[in-house]
Amino acid sequence: PKRCAFHGAKLAGYEFSFSGLKSNVARWREEHGAELQPEVLRDACAGFQASVVKALTEKLFAAVDAERVSHVVLGGGVAANSALRKRTLEMAENRSITAHLPELANCTDNAAMIAYAGAQRLLAGERDGLDVRAESKTALPRKTRKGGGRRA
Repeated sequence: PKRCAFHGAKLAGYEFSFSGLKSNVARWREEHGAELQPEVLRDACAGFQASVVKALTEKLFAAVDAERVSHVVLGGGVAANSALRKRTLEMAENRSITAHLPELANCTDNAAMIAYAGAQRLLAGERDGLDVRAESKTALPRKTRKGGGRRA
């Protein structure tokens, strides 16, 4: 069977929207009925994954090129996806940059990754007082392109 090709909306800049992809998959599902042969379902899943991986890596490496960075990091549960990991490593190698991919055991949701980062700080002897406040806007202590830190 031929692999399904799904497409989503193209957004300018570094923003994502998968609503177009969702609609594309929903239309495909309606056209193919309730009962799908396993190989057809596998092809549809592979097509969906290919579309998402393409969108994520195109945006990531557009930012890499624009910002001229030499390192990229994958994080969160999506970092466990083998196709995304493979494509990220390939694209990083083509640009002679370093891609940092966490061990699969550490590719969980962001809350777990934040807890892991906190555990590493604790093991390193770092502590915050009980007066520490969680805020959505913060000044990062290093050069950054995000947040209130010093611009590189």
